[in-house]
Amino acid sequence: MIKSLKKFILDNNLDGYILPKNDSYFTEYSNVNNLAKISGFTGSAGFAVILRKKNYLFVDGRYTIQAKKQSGKYFKILEIPYSWPKNIPNINNKKIGFDPKLFTEATLEKYFEKNVNLNPISYYFETSESRKLNKFVKLNKNITGESSSSKINKVKSYLKINKIDYLYVSASENVNWLLNIRGKDLPNSPLGNCKLIISKKGKLYFFGNLFKSVNFKNIKFNNFKLLSEKSFFKTIINLKIGSFCIDKNSCSIFELQVLKSRFKIIKYIDPIYDLKSIKNKTEIKNTIKAHIEDGVALTKFLYWFKFNKKEMTERIIENKLEKFRKQSKNYLYPSFDTIAGSGPNGAIIHYKSNEKTNRKLKKNDILLIDSGGQYKWGTTDVTRTICCGKISDKVKNNFTRVLKGHIAVATCDLKKYFNGHQIDKIARKSLKNAGLNYSHGTGHGVGFYLNVHEGPQGISKNNKVKIKKGMIMSNEPGYYSKDHYGIRIENLIYVDEENKKIIFKNLTFAPIDYDMINFKILNQKEKAYLFDYHLEVYAKISKFLNKNEKKWLISFIK
Repeated sequence: MIKSLKKFILDNNLDGYILPKNDSYFTEYSNVNNLAKISGFTGSAGFAVILRKKNYLFVDGRYTIQAKKQSGKYFKILEIPYSWPKNIPNINNKKIGFDPKLFTEATLEKYFEKNVNLNPISYYFETSESRKLNKFVKLNKNITGESSSSKINKVKSYLKINKIDYLYVSASENVNWLLNIRGKDLPNSPLGNCKLIISKKGKLYFFGNLFKSVNFKNIKFNNFKLLSEKSFFKTIINLKIGSFCIDKNSCSIFELQVLKSRFKIIKYIDPIYDLKSIKNKTEIKNTIKAHIEDGVALTKFLYWFKFNKKEMTERIIENKLEKFRKQSKNYLYPSFDTIAGSGPNGAIIHYKSNEKTNRKLKKNDILLIDSGGQYKWGTTDVTRTICCGKISDKVKNNFTRVLKGHIAVATCDLKKYFNGHQIDKIARKSLKNAGLNYSHGTGHGVGFYLNVHEGPQGISKNNKVKIKKGMIMSNEPGYYSKDHYGIRIENLIYVDEENKKIIFKNLTFAPIDYDMINFKILNQKEKAYLFDYHLEVYAKISKFLNKNEKKWLISFIK
């Protein structure tokens, strides 16, 4: 495939070509992954710069080890944001091609300096996208807690206040949330690929695959027009002249140029991101139910792992956990590919086992297992690091430092630490005191029966979005010793109000491995937290466990 692309570069008098991981919907997970085809890299974020004689693969800190193993033979691996494409030798003034439907203006400005000669030109790939008739379905108000008409009125109010004529919703997740619809176009998220224009009067122009949207006849919306994906330009031409709000993160350069040809762009942030980040009482209630079911599955798995005497490989472990989740009638499928990294594989932050890497667990190995599920109705994501034998004091101490950071986040004063930037610092404090750190954020936002990764909320050094009641996030500090082991402890948490004070509450209900903890370096507050947490876990899930599992779980309440 590289040969074919290099021929395309020569035939079109280019010096190189940029290839992203995303498809034209800019979703994290997709059935289309041309970056994997050309490089072998299977991570969820990254892009390649293919030059006539050299190849570069850019990934963030989560994926550097993985990328070197999967793609290092043919690609030079560089890290975002520390090694930018603008630093590629002699790239200035080079003629670099890119597909304008696969990049946003913001992305190109971030990655490339202005003196790089970027040329919009599409290179055709054979796609592996499913052509099945994946119909959209409408969710009832008792699931979502708010009608689509109420949500649309909020958008109309936003447009009116900001004197904007139209909003272009280019992120499928936002369209699905707004209209209370879901689909089956992605491998790990219950979304249907689609885009939408909303006028200030509430008229809806819906762009989707007409063949899989036929059931919209039974889904009633006021002022709703169902349009082909290819009719975007024609629709824009026929709209009354005015102003637009777009999403800078998912409006492609192609779409932006079409809009700019006739309309003034006033704002570049889709207000729906903020609206859907605040979960209502019904969404929280349904999410808690999903996490109880998920907690039962994970606890059964952890008990099995601790007492299993048979051979274990990473693949066996992945399948066993999936089997436990499938015991729930409300479980649908994983919210992302399960990460089951044993020993040195655990140090690869987003590791994915395959036939070549599938490790047989050895005595005293450490296992990092990061997994989640899509349920009716909720999205889960949880990581546990567990051992199957004796571990060294050094590993115990590092695990405990990670645990101290995890507890610091869960118990932090949200009046004092009111954004992810501030919370991220206290999560790393115990590790940094020992000269240690981790290269990923401490937490990400999570959707309601939507994407497992969602913005704008998050816990990381650059996220300064104010934490608000109703937000769901992950709490997952970690530590990774290259070629030896990985540690991560992750719960999902949500923001609630108690006694007129906003606090984090846990959504995840599964035990934390006491065999990994050095209790001598925990203070009384941290020990009390562990007691209270496991007491709540027992109260929530014990009635769904068998006698032996229940007896094991109660041993954590001490």
